[in-house]
Amino acid sequence: MKILLFGATGMIGSRIAAELAGRGHDVTGVSRSGPIQGDVRDAAALARGYDVVISAIAPPRDGTEPEGPFLADVRALVDGMRAAGVRRLIFVGGAGSLRVAPDLDLVDAPGFPESWKKEALAQRAALGVFREVGDLDWTYVSPPAEVAPGVRTGAYRIGRDELLSDAEGRSFISAEDFAVAIGDEMERFEHLRSRITVAY
Repeated sequence: MKILLFGATGMIGSRIAAELAGRGHDVTGVSRSGPIQGDVRDAAALARGYDVVISAIAPPRDGTEPEGPFLADVRALVDGMRAAGVRRLIFVGGAGSLRVAPDLDLVDAPGFPESWKKEALAQRAALGVFREVGDLDWTYVSPPAEVAPGVRTGAYRIGRDELLSDAEGRSFISAEDFAVAIGDEMERFEHLRSRITVAY
């Protein structure tokens, strides 16, 4: 498949690019500093002719209020894909909107790091935008509470709206195995117009 990947130079995006290329897919990476420069607001021009768009962008981390600009990016991506005639989108989201108890999201739970709260709220708002999109085949993929560089094992579990944790109570996956899950979802088309999460 021909894949357009936004955020291709980030910690997760670079691993997605490597995983998909290793599977034989034709991956074009886009970032503000990469060989193909641009961002999701250029989707209408950049996405034409691709089979799948994957976004691994993050809300702004420059100290400004992130939600407004991030939602503008998300809406521009959706509109750009419509204009380009591309239906399939995989969006790397956040963990903050995952439930940890009935009617309690992780971002609202006691002890959630204050330094990550604004970004988590922006990602939760983005999920709300996607849930109103009925004309694209989107999948919003939430990581667990922790994702970091590590080892590719090819093993993971899939959940829906609840935070996944292992037997020791840790919610974690390596960035390499998160990329495996993205590749599997892209190839299998199993969770269209829904949010999933993956973890060990």
